Amino acid sequence: MADRRRISSGGPWEASTGYSRAVVDGDLCWVSGTTDAGPGGVSAHPGDATAQARAAWDIIERALGEAGFTLADVVRTRMYVVSIEDAPAVSAVHGERFAEIRPASTLVQVAGLVDPSLLVEVEVEARRRA
Repeated sequence: MADRRRISSGGPWEASTGYSRAVVDGDLCWVSGTTDAGPGGVSAHPGDATAQARAAWDIIERALGEAGFTLADVVRTRMYVVSIEDAPAVSAVHGERFAEIRPASTLVQVAGLVDPSLLVEVEVEARRRA
C-alpha cells in the first residue's frame, strides 16, 4: 500500500460512497467516472453534452496532473452517454484531447447517471511513460 496514493477532487460523492477521483499505484493511474457535477451533484451545463464532456475532461486532466500524469499517458478511455444522439458530440470532444494520443476507447449508451441532469460520464486508465 505504500505506493498507492489517492487523489480527491472534493466531489459530492467521494466521501459518502467511499471512492477517490483517482488512484495511483506505481506507474499506473485510474481515474473514476467523472461528470461535470458541481457541489450540489447536478450538472454545471444542463442539457449540453458537449460542455459536460469538456468539463469532465478538464477535471480528469487536473486529477492526472495532480497524480503526476498527463493526457499523453492515457491508454484507455470509457465514455458513457445517456442519449446515443450525443455520441458524435462527445466523441468530437474526445478527439480534441486525444487526436495524437489515440488511446483504446469505448463509448456506450447507459440508461441514466446518478442525477438526471448529467448526460456524460468519462473515465480513464493511464500508465506513466518511462
